[in-house]
Amino acid sequence: MLKGKHILLGITGSIAAYKAAMLVRLLSKAGAEVKVLMTPMAKQFITPLTMATLSKHPILVDFYNPENGDWNNHVSLGEWADYYLIAPASANTLAKMATGTADNLVLTTYLSARCPVIVAPAMDFAMFKHSTTQQNLEILRTNGVTIIQPTSGELASGLEGEGRMEEPENIVACLDKLGQQSSKKKTLAGLKVLITAGPTYEAIDPVRFIGNHSSGKMGYALAEEAAIRGAEVTLISGPTHLPTPENSKIKLIPVTTADEMLRASEKAFDNITIAICCAAVADFTPIKIAADKIKRKKNEVQLLLKPTIDIAATLGKKKKKNQYVIGFALEIENEIVNAQRKIHNKNLDFIVLNFLNDNGAGFGGDTNKITLLYEDGQQKKFKLKMKSEVAKDIINAIECLMTNKK
Repeated sequence: MLKGKHILLGITGSIAAYKAAMLVRLLSKAGAEVKVLMTPMAKQFITPLTMATLSKHPILVDFYNPENGDWNNHVSLGEWADYYLIAPASANTLAKMATGTADNLVLTTYLSARCPVIVAPAMDFAMFKHSTTQQNLEILRTNGVTIIQPTSGELASGLEGEGRMEEPENIVACLDKLGQQSSKKKTLAGLKVLITAGPTYEAIDPVRFIGNHSSGKMGYALAEEAAIRGAEVTLISGPTHLPTPENSKIKLIPVTTADEMLRASEKAFDNITIAICCAAVADFTPIKIAADKIKRKKNEVQLLLKPTIDIAATLGKKKKKNQYVIGFALEIENEIVNAQRKIHNKNLDFIVLNFLNDNGAGFGGDTNKITLLYEDGQQKKFKLKMKSEVAKDIINAIECLMTNKK
């Protein structure tokens, strides 16, 4: 997808600038034409001569050439590019991008760019985790910038932690993926989609909780697929180990308990068209949370539970004519009968049935095997697939349902 594309590469002052040489080589090998911009500080880490040789274009650092007065037009550069990649992106540059500062060519071109902008942060882990940096990254996400999360490992400071710029081959793969996404039809453009994902944790005491083995992978895959098709996605996620989605069309709202997920879902529901209740919400929560850690005892300890409020049923009851609510069911016995009953009881448009007993279809894996059940008894079965492919099947079914109801 990168063949024939125009890519601007902005390099900022970071020890990770040495990786920019490999980035240019890989992008060129993929068939892209690359022009390189550098901040003045970036020249201290990698030479313009190296980058000019690899890119086969003059390197642009200043607003004009002091020798002949030629103007380096940031507006024209922004119009030329199909993608603007800033890698490495230092904490200083991220802060300036977030506030609209335009004191070098890399930054003025960012403000002029009409193409997708991608940044690959690189810095010490304390700088990356600092609340100010995280706020700046969130501002950039809100403004449509794609963030390629840094990895963990040994840093230039000698410390270990998150902050290493992603490897060049993975950055190129991200750009290629963006190209694939942009080539797809935006069948959900203009629509807002709500997706719940992951488990919920119900506290027993300050250190213990009731939970389940849900990884959140299915819900995150659905969010990614809906965003690829042009939807604005609100992803309400329980605790997972998954990275924050890079797609700027996905707004992540982290929650912990079933009650928090319910309140966040109700708040978002009025403005959405499609709700997909994919989360494995705890069915029960302790009646009372112990203020202190419960001590081990020789005798049995009784834990009194109360049912949580069913999120899918709550949204289903509130559903208007122009809204669609999709549920998920994980069953072990009498699967079809139990799942079919939920469609009517919760006022769902259809339900996605998972069979826990099927190999590869349980919690935590990258694959899933589903059956779609409809209120009229119709069933549509699918083979075992990667969850990214399952997400496509589910979104296709929603689009088909919406088309048939028009």
